[in-house]
Formats: sequence, C-alpha cells, structure tokens
Amino acid sequence: MNTFGRLFRIHIFGESHGGAVGINIDGCPAGIPLSKTDFEADLARRKSGAKGTTPRKESDQPELLTGIFENKTTGAPLTILFRNENVRSKDYSNLKKTPRPGHADFVAQHKFGGYADYRGGGHFSGRLTLPLTAAGVVAKKVCENLNIEARLIKAGGESDIESAINKAIEANQSIGGIVECKVNNLPVGLGEPFFDSVESLLSHIVFAIPAIKGIEFGSGFRAAQMTGAAHNDNIIDAKGKTETNHAGGINGGISNGNELEFRVAVKPTSSVSTAQNTMNLQKGEVEALKIEGRHDRCIALRVPPVLEAATAIVLADLMLLEQKAPRVIN
Repeated sequence: MNTFGRLFRIHIFGESHGGAVGINIDGCPAGIPLSKTDFEADLARRKSGAKGTTPRKESDQPELLTGIFENKTTGAPLTILFRNENVRSKDYSNLKKTPRPGHADFVAQHKFGGYADYRGGGHFSGRLTLPLTAAGVVAKKVCENLNIEARLIKAGGESDIESAINKAIEANQSIGGIVECKVNNLPVGLGEPFFDSVESLLSHIVFAIPAIKGIEFGSGFRAAQMTGAAHNDNIIDAKGKTETNHAGGINGGISNGNELEFRVAVKPTSSVSTAQNTMNLQKGEVEALKIEGRHDRCIALRVPPVLEAATAIVLADLMLLEQKAPRVIN
C-alpha cells in the first residue's frame, strides 16, 4: 500500500494537485536534532528550475506537525507536510476520457473505479518524491556515519549531460538517464538472506520512485558476460576489504563492508508535446492526444536526492534492526 519499513516505518500521502503531500515516520528515534533548515539542501537539489526541468515551482517549505519538540524528535510519529500552491488543474481536465500514454491515468481509473484524482497524476505523481526526500533527510540523521551519494551519470545515452539536455530541448522531446548511488562506511552484516536482502529492500523502495524502470548492483548485467574467476572479489584483509567490487558491496543479500554501489534506469518523462494516440473512453475510438502543461525534459536530473533518500530509509531501518543506530541521541 502506502507504507514501507519495519522499525523506521514511513507512510506517504497526498496528491499532486490536492491540498498537500506529506509523510509520516513511525519509529524515528527520540532526541535527533531536527529543524526546517536541515531539509534545505536536499529539497533544493530536487527542485525544478534548472535547464531541462519543469517550470512548475513550489516553495516546498516543510511543516513539522508532529513528533518534534524544541527542535528534537520525540520518538512519537513524525509528520512532515508540504502545501501545494502552484497548480494548474485545467491542464488535466480531459484525462478522464483520454488517458495519457505512458502514465498511470488508465490503470488508476480502472483500479479505483473512476474516483482517482487524475490532476497532475494525482497520487501517482512525481510530486510525491518531495515527502520521500524529506523522510530521507531524517533517515540520513539516523545513519549519520554513512556517506550516501547519488549522481546522474548518463542522460539520453550520453555521459555529457549538458549536451544531452540541450539536444532534448532542441528536439522538443524528453529523455531518460542513469543514476548511480554509492554508500561508504557501511558495516558488515546488514540485511537478511532471501526476502529481506539489501538488494530486495532497496529494489522495493526504488521502484516506488516514479519513472524508475531498472536497477543493477555492482557489475550488474555485465556479470552475465563474465567468468566466475573474473567476477569474484578477492578478499584482502580481515575486515572483508576486496580488490574489486563486482558484488556491489553485497554477498548473500548481506552488506560485506565494501562500498555499496548500484545504478537505476530512469525512463523519459511520459508527458511530451508530440501528439500521441490514445483511446477516447467516451467515444470508444482511438484519437490523437496533445498533452498540455508543464513537464520535465529529463526527470532523471531530479532523481539523485530522491534515490539517496530511498537508500537512507532502507539503511536506517536495517541499522535499527541490527541495533547499529542509536535510539537515543544526546
């Protein structure tokens, strides 16, 4: 549903053009210093405004409603809210009868019997990555000794990101990208075999980020072309340090103490100005649809802080489960 995690447990809510979006965090340790300024850096990285991103601009000011007292977490559920202010719902008025190709419009209307809020994608919107990013800010404080960093390494198949964005703007099209995430200082022993492996949990939450279509750890799909001897990471000290890192820092679903490394594939933004065919559900016939509104040329530009947040949420939960993160912070 809309909840993830066991001890560090998040519940996400809201719609793109509704009154607000937000997140509730249950299991957040008491005593963590937290104020609005702590959110500024990551929320600014996620914001639109840069070349290739949507012109829709929101203030994105977090309201810390519950679970906080005198700038410290209390141990009670922490609620963070973001008001929606800059909406143009008229741009989406025709979506009930003509669902957009590549979007969740069609499946949402069917799953929820026609009651889903379709404006701006409703509950399926990338707008929901805002509270997810906010939860990541808190999660990073829980596992503050870890260094979590994600960056866009390819856009539109090119390593030259600026060139790829310029080409997309010139062609009036959207493009996808590859975002890489690395985590250092991770202890040995996080995760479980099989269903709660580090890869399983990260993959679970990563696919909750709209537009993610693939994930690989370490050498990923290249491993299928390697020999066992080439792919194995030779252990060179008693702490488990390895010569190479084809495993991406995970063996048997459990962190091995080396750098956690994975990459995700981000699809092109589905909303494009090019006319596309869709079914007119009122007329029962196919017709051309031209999408209006404000959209990203490359949503992958805004994914790195969201991916860091998702990673931090998983690792905070795993560290609390292993009691490697403090429940009380002085």
